[in-house]
Amino acid sequence: MKIARFSHQETLRYGIVDDAELVVLAGDPLFAGFETTGERIPLSEVTLLAPVIPRSKVVCIGKNYHDHAAEMGGEAPAEPLMFLKPNTSVIGPDDVIVRPTALSSRTDYEGELAVVIGRIAKNVPAERAADYIFGYTVANDVTARDLQSRDGQWTRAKGFDTFCPVGPVIETELDTDAATITTRVNGEVRQNGPMSDMIHKVPDLIAYASAVFTLLPGDLILTGTPAGIGPFEAGDTVEVEVSGIGVLRNTVRDA
Repeated sequence: MKIARFSHQETLRYGIVDDAELVVLAGDPLFAGFETTGERIPLSEVTLLAPVIPRSKVVCIGKNYHDHAAEMGGEAPAEPLMFLKPNTSVIGPDDVIVRPTALSSRTDYEGELAVVIGRIAKNVPAERAADYIFGYTVANDVTARDLQSRDGQWTRAKGFDTFCPVGPVIETELDTDAATITTRVNGEVRQNGPMSDMIHKVPDLIAYASAVFTLLPGDLILTGTPAGIGPFEAGDTVEVEVSGIGVLRNTVRDA
């Protein structure tokens, strides 16, 4: 089932995607469940928003594909390489990524699968991780690459406003071993990798993160990017597609 967060007639609502329509939900399904209002709205009449705005945090995993670890000049880490993005970095489909040109000269895309946490999770064993997953969405871990190299840690490079596009919907069921990630810039394929190449799998990431801090409903875990990362410029259109979920599309401008 695909869940959308959308704006219609200046009202924020949630719905289940049913072909070309949305079945409107009575509230946020993370907290109110899947009760419907009986109303249907054509998708063509709504503006899709980020399907979730984390109330707490965005947890990210670096170098989680063998080929990407190699292109970054190192071996794959034995344990997940974890960092955070602020929730203020989250934007939705068709929102604009803003390059902070006063501070950075290179801004890169990183297409990723994002896991949406559905329940309070602390010290969750990997074999029970599925019980804490609400669903999956598409993410772009936008990075100021020169700042990442200069700072020696990743908070500033990864944390600018607009640096975490997510969407267009949440898919509640996904076979991650069968899915692929594709990133395009102006229609040209830059990344195309199978999620089966992920080093640390989703259950292990949930176990690892929840052993450190409590995961809250709506928190996101970005699971890493395949090889092919690279820069984009103002005026570009960046698309990240996860098979089985959809295409996250954003345009770019300079600050």
